[in-house]
Amino acid sequence: MFSKVGSKNILVVGGNAAGPSAAAKAKRVDPDAEVIMFEAGDFISTGTCELPYLISGDIKDYKEIVFFDENSFLEKKGVKVFTNHLVENINRKNKTISVKNLLDGTDKIFPYDKLILSTGSVANKIPALSENIQNLFYLKTVSNYLQIKKYCDSNNVKNILVIGASYIGLEVADAFKADGKNVILLDSREHPMPNSEVEIQHLIESTLAEHSVDFIGDAGAIKYIVEQNRLKGFKYEGKLIDVDLVLVAIGFAPNSSLAIKANLELGAFGGIKVDNKQKTSDPNIYACGDNAEVINKISNRPDYLPIATFAHRQGHIAGANAAGGFEFSKPVIKNIAVKIFNKTYASVGLESSEVSNLRYNSKSVSAIADNIIKVMPGSSKVFGKIIFNSDSKKILGASFYGSEEVIGYADLISSLIQNGVTADKLSEISFNYTPPRSPFINLLSVLGRKIN
Repeated sequence: MFSKVGSKNILVVGGNAAGPSAAAKAKRVDPDAEVIMFEAGDFISTGTCELPYLISGDIKDYKEIVFFDENSFLEKKGVKVFTNHLVENINRKNKTISVKNLLDGTDKIFPYDKLILSTGSVANKIPALSENIQNLFYLKTVSNYLQIKKYCDSNNVKNILVIGASYIGLEVADAFKADGKNVILLDSREHPMPNSEVEIQHLIESTLAEHSVDFIGDAGAIKYIVEQNRLKGFKYEGKLIDVDLVLVAIGFAPNSSLAIKANLELGAFGGIKVDNKQKTSDPNIYACGDNAEVINKISNRPDYLPIATFAHRQGHIAGANAAGGFEFSKPVIKNIAVKIFNKTYASVGLESSEVSNLRYNSKSVSAIADNIIKVMPGSSKVFGKIIFNSDSKKILGASFYGSEEVIGYADLISSLIQNGVTADKLSEISFNYTPPRSPFINLLSVLGRKIN
């Protein structure tokens, strides 16, 4: 199996964002190493974040977001790949893994010198709803999308119930509406995007109403009606509401089951605990991606942030170090956005709830301004809020809701946090102005002038 006597055997478990990054980097750092990647599913190197846009039709074919297969990854990266192979156990003493071929049921043992775990995350489930319900789906993988598409193609699907009104739930609600479906969005909390700023929650709720998405909050006591292994509907305020398809989007948890069986140390959020070289509590095992925890730069504490860009970066570092390199992970700043119909929500750093839990002395300022000068076509309002340390004036977090410009606002705030620039300096920045693309007074300048 291994090509050279004495060459290093590097095995990678998991083939989505972090795994391919780790495997390819390991092979580049040590071209003589035998690098093998195992993936339990059908696909490797897929664009998970793009899945809702397959539903909406913005992306026409799922193959556009499958960037490599077994053959092309071997040809271009020099890494052998086994799809439909589930890694079941790690023998840390003997430095081997046991792998089940899911196509024929056979088992095989593979030795390793270094092992990289990039098993990702798993979708949170609703205990009251069996996974065997035929019209209940999740949207975590390309295979999930293909199951949804097959069901919609074979059934008269008009009414969609989306459970969970955070990032994925909002994207999916938008996508199904674009596909001509009726959408009900349900959440156990009172407002959508429940962990965001209160102002943002109300703005999102207004956007949903404008686009005829029925939002139901405080839905913890919903009674689901399951007949003949299908979820037919649910009872709400005495009414029976029929649905044809249900998509559950209530967040993700680290896929740490393999690490738990191997007695690797976990962190406070249930993800694998790693050092700044992505090394686990076993010096021969690395972890990266959505199964691993990170250090939040603002709080300087462990955090769980399952974000694709972080996963790719961690994979790069884990692969380099497993192959004998010397690279380091640095603390991260959450910087995430979501398109909600014609609006965009961007959040960077900490939310108010997190700031409160961490007991910072803090203040906040908020404002509404024009995204471009109001006399120009396309002018609309944008909301912004900045939270800062009341003693040092360092920025703790910021949230924006408006058009595409909010991505740039969030990126600038992330840069200021990264470099320790205080919030009041926003009023001193020379912002660009051109009537069709920017306002005369930038929202960030308005916010900076309010800080004292």
